[in-house]
Amino acid sequence: MKTQLPLQTLERLASLLRSERRNQLLEHGLLPIQLEVLQYLSICNHYSDTPMGVTDYLNQTKGSVSQTLKVLEKKGLIEKIADSKDKRVAHLKVTIAGQELVGSLLASPLLTQAHENLDAVQSANINSALNNLLRAVQSVHQFKSFGQCYSCINHTKLKNGYFCELTKEPLTKNDIELICREHQPLEITQ
Repeated sequence: MKTQLPLQTLERLASLLRSERRNQLLEHGLLPIQLEVLQYLSICNHYSDTPMGVTDYLNQTKGSVSQTLKVLEKKGLIEKIADSKDKRVAHLKVTIAGQELVGSLLASPLLTQAHENLDAVQSANINSALNNLLRAVQSVHQFKSFGQCYSCINHTKLKNGYFCELTKEPLTKNDIELICREHQPLEITQ
């Protein structure tokens, strides 16, 4: 008998996590999509913190993202800042209140408690398998990877810092930890 994809397992886990998240968000008057936007904006770089970056990352429509951004801005969780070079571009920054909210909701108690029951090898195997599955889905369907800068083919480590070969700009240690919509994975997927 051929082993099936772990669809049932992933869907059950996703269902439990969604339920937990909905209960957490009710206390704050937020919808799951609004938290997803806040989470994304809290970990993306300045090339990716635009409405279009949010749209691409969440694979949502422009209209849906636009409405979500308006709500988050009205609640004081994000702010729009005009690009210094191109005034047509708006960057989205998570406010201190937004950062505090994301920080309080980021770690799932459900997963955190379960993770504590795994040994280091089990944890590493699960992490590796999930990352491999994600990369395979992204590759097969040609989705952007939105990976961290340090794992991109355009990332270069210099003697005194880091550099992006795509943008031709220097990067800080903080920059290389953030995710980017222009990310191109180091490894070649087949």
